[in-house]
Amino acid sequence: MTRTPAHDEPHGTGLGARLNWLRAAVLGANDGVVSTAGLVVGVAGATDDRGALLTAGLAGLLAGSLSMAAGEYVSVSTQRDSEKAALATEKRELQETPEEELAELTGLLEGKGLSREVAREAAVQLTERDALRAHAEVELGIDPDDLTNPWHAAGASFLAFTVGALLPLLAIVLPPSSLRVPVTVLSVLAVLAVTGWWSARLGEAAAGPAVLRNMGGGAVAMAVTYVAGHLLGAAGV
Repeated sequence: MTRTPAHDEPHGTGLGARLNWLRAAVLGANDGVVSTAGLVVGVAGATDDRGALLTAGLAGLLAGSLSMAAGEYVSVSTQRDSEKAALATEKRELQETPEEELAELTGLLEGKGLSREVAREAAVQLTERDALRAHAEVELGIDPDDLTNPWHAAGASFLAFTVGALLPLLAIVLPPSSLRVPVTVLSVLAVLAVTGWWSARLGEAAAGPAVLRNMGGGAVAMAVTYVAGHLLGAAGV
């Protein structure tokens, strides 16, 4: 009986990278939700002035999104520099000691489960086709034609944080003053449940604990900032 291929099973060398980007987007949006919610709920504990809430929320959104983008740019730039340095080293070694590099590639392929003879033949063929690519992918786990892009990372972080931050900002300024905090808290908890579930799914982990952790962290953040804002507002600070 011929088995039908599972066409819906993901394949390709870029799968891990795509999942990492998606996970980073989910976590970036989650950060935007929690940090901005904590900020605006804290301000709402001190005042019900819509202008003050909008100003604080926008300031938090811009500061957070720019900080995330800058941090991601620096981090990914460092990673890209490391990848380029590793490729340069590998290229030099291939020029200076090709036989040693061929033996190294053979050993790496053998370590993946191939027999010595098959590994040697595969290493020879890969080296003849593109030696640098073969070593980059097998030894370093790098695609020479698809290095990490710091601008893409910064833009994705900025966008993800901004999208996440918009929810608590709108939830705190649109409803009537008596409903602002309840609407914001319920909206934020609902979104945190979704992002917790999605992040767990991406990591192939149990969704329940992830959802509870996410919602619990957000609830604690909002409770602490609200109490602090209320106390400062009552003290006339």
